[in-house]
Amino acid sequence: MADRFYDRKKLMDILRKNRDKLKRENQRELPDDYFIKCPSCKEVLVRTIVSEKHEVCPKCGHHFKMPLSQRLFLLFGEEYELLSPDPIYDNPIDFPGYLEKCEDLKTRTGAKEAAVWGVGSIEGYQTAFFFLDPTFLMGSMGSYVGEMVTMAFEYAVEKGLPVLGISASGGARMQEGIVSLMQMAKTMLAVNQHDEAGLLYVSLLTHPTTGGVSASFALMGDVNLAEPEALIGFAGPRVIKETIGEELPEGFQTAEFLRDKGFIDEVVPRHKLRKTMEMLLRLHQKEGDHA
Repeated sequence: MADRFYDRKKLMDILRKNRDKLKRENQRELPDDYFIKCPSCKEVLVRTIVSEKHEVCPKCGHHFKMPLSQRLFLLFGEEYELLSPDPIYDNPIDFPGYLEKCEDLKTRTGAKEAAVWGVGSIEGYQTAFFFLDPTFLMGSMGSYVGEMVTMAFEYAVEKGLPVLGISASGGARMQEGIVSLMQMAKTMLAVNQHDEAGLLYVSLLTHPTTGGVSASFALMGDVNLAEPEALIGFAGPRVIKETIGEELPEGFQTAEFLRDKGFIDEVVPRHKLRKTMEMLLRLHQKEGDHA
């Protein structure tokens, strides 16, 4: 009796192991990033579905960071041309490991630097543009970024074009010291020259837009737009709270808070951005024709 029970138990163990093996062999292996968790509603989402929704959570509308290539396609489709020259990496203050970090990021992310500029068409309206790429040193502004922003405005003045700027940045790049801070004055001068030519500048602030970028060209648009929930400001809320020693209002430095206080004009979800840009470009062209 004992032997029969032992044999049956052994047989069941063998069957169970084979069943588990078959399950593993038949199960489709999923990539590590197949699922993504929304930091806002905590919903576990399928990565491809989020991408199809322009990197927006289909449950709560949270806006994830968006790769540069997707931003370009969202706004221009295939109707754009990048004019950014290849960067020559420099280390103006001999910051330890800076050049090596730039080369490493170039290899790992595919981004050559933290900004691109070019020319694109939205519903037939041509516009110059510059985009800051947060995958490269958090979109921080060094000499190359300042030059790309400036080149976009100078080209727009020469050709009589509006400018669309999309910012996402941690601010001035500490690895370039005073050289990075000089880009604030340089880019603001370029914006002013574009404004004096009577041309339209639309600035879109995405999460986050902070430091020297927010204190210069990012908030100098004729129309300042922002994506939902974007953090916008010079210093972060923690630093401000510790400095003034007071509790900050709910939603402080979010796009919605700044809109309500009059610092930006509108909060625009991604799926409405192209249509909003088309409307602004159309209205500006009519105003220019009327003038």
